[in-house]
Amino acid sequence: MENLNIGQHISRRYNEELEDIRNRVLAMGGLVEQQLQDAMRALEDRDGGLAAQVMENDYQVNAMEVAIDEECNTILARRQPAASDLRLIVAVIKTITDLERIGDEAERIARMASRMVGEEQSARLFTQIRNLGHHVRGMVHGALDAFAHLDTEKAVEIWSEDRRVDSEYDSLMRELMTYMMEDPRSIPNILQAMFAARAIERIGDRATNICEYVIYLVKGKDVRHTRVDQQTED
Repeated sequence: MENLNIGQHISRRYNEELEDIRNRVLAMGGLVEQQLQDAMRALEDRDGGLAAQVMENDYQVNAMEVAIDEECNTILARRQPAASDLRLIVAVIKTITDLERIGDEAERIARMASRMVGEEQSARLFTQIRNLGHHVRGMVHGALDAFAHLDTEKAVEIWSEDRRVDSEYDSLMRELMTYMMEDPRSIPNILQAMFAARAIERIGDRATNICEYVIYLVKGKDVRHTRVDQQTED
């Protein structure tokens, strides 16, 4: 991990401001993780009450994004940061955007779950959805951990998981289409499952974005649209 000089400025207030936005990003990440966990549980259990709770709490994620964004804009105007400080502000703004979108996807999963309440589904089908969700939740947690510790090795590790998620998602989609062809009566519910699975896959994409921001923050390198082997290069 490189030394970004965060918290090493002459102005104690400036140090506190930079540390505060980092902490607030992690607090927002914790809320988003909880939203995702609850949404997945609502989907697996077809729990309408829990799904409603996730949908109702989405406003908290949105409010945190707005508040952190406003604080970043204030620091940009007042402090005119440069070098690693500027990269931190940029990385934070990008990260909270992706966290807010993960929150939106969690809310979408909860909405699908609410529409499937009382419906019986294949245990194997929901095992696959649960496995995909578990994998993606791990990616989100790992991406936030990489952000907290400015750990580029962890960021690259999580980034490389996205291909596996894509493979799991494609396999799940093929199975869902088979269910629909075998039993047309299942189409409405299978479509809801498809929408939920798509939301889960998109969350994996958002987690990889956060990993890219960590690499940018630490190394000053824009690694979007590159291969994993290129991201490991110094």
